[in-house]
Amino acid sequence: MTIELRHLRAFLAIVEEGTITRAATRLHTGQPALSRTLRQLEDHLGVRLIDRSTHHLELTAAGRTFRDRAAAALAAVDSALDPRTLASPPLRLGHPWAALGDHTIPLLRRWDDEHPDVPLELRRIDDRTAGLTQGRVDIALLRGEVTAPGLVTELLLDEERVAVVPAASDLADREVLTLADLAAWPVALNTVAGTTTLDLWPAGHRPTATIEVANTDEWLTAIAAGRAVGISTVATPRLHKHPAIAYRPLADAPPVPLFLAWRRGVPAHPAIPDLVRLARAVVTGNRRSANGLSVGRGGRTSRVR
Repeated sequence: MTIELRHLRAFLAIVEEGTITRAATRLHTGQPALSRTLRQLEDHLGVRLIDRSTHHLELTAAGRTFRDRAAAALAAVDSALDPRTLASPPLRLGHPWAALGDHTIPLLRRWDDEHPDVPLELRRIDDRTAGLTQGRVDIALLRGEVTAPGLVTELLLDEERVAVVPAASDLADREVLTLADLAAWPVALNTVAGTTTLDLWPAGHRPTATIEVANTDEWLTAIAAGRAVGISTVATPRLHKHPAIAYRPLADAPPVPLFLAWRRGVPAHPAIPDLVRLARAVVTGNRRSANGLSVGRGGRTSRVR
């Protein structure tokens, strides 16, 4: 049989809703019809995409791989059929948190001045690659090790880490903190797109409690409420100020690399090279005049994975 876009939309709706019943309601169709559509897709691919042996549906290994491919295919079709993109398609810049820190506004302003015919859309997407592997953005700002295959990466700079603590805590009274200072507290970990893991601490001296969150908003709330401490980079305090949160330099943690990344082997947005050049220029110019916490070291290394 011929696979149509409705098969992909049905599969993604089931994945996002978690049950066939809710997905059928969302798609305004019946549950039996949606189940048949899923079976047709699986029969065509020759693999099981969703494990239906439990009450709550779970993706198989093949299903997890196909999810990103299906999302990328639909994003490409939607973009191709969007009449707004025919004249001058926007350049979609994704990020999971903190964007380019205090360089973000200068980058957007300079882009608007130098490229008025190409809209630059900044999109925060709570995903390890900020939606890049799913085709939801054209290029992304990613921190830490980039392990997704098929991506070209450009190192922009290394960002120093900071401790993020409740403003009412004793930790906020200190000018500089260490990993040992934080170990007595529960640590908030962004398990979706964060760069902090317990491996930062020496074995035998790691925090005994963690609070797992899925995005920056949940992470900030846990710290502001006094439930945890966190570790981030100097980009965060410049974008997320909160009266219940204090940021302090972290003396003994390694910096975090910040990359621009885009997909290799797919039609790329023609303005990507211009954005890479401008981001380099903005980072280099702002780094010399930055005040307060150090923004780290810059670089121009390109890598292909």
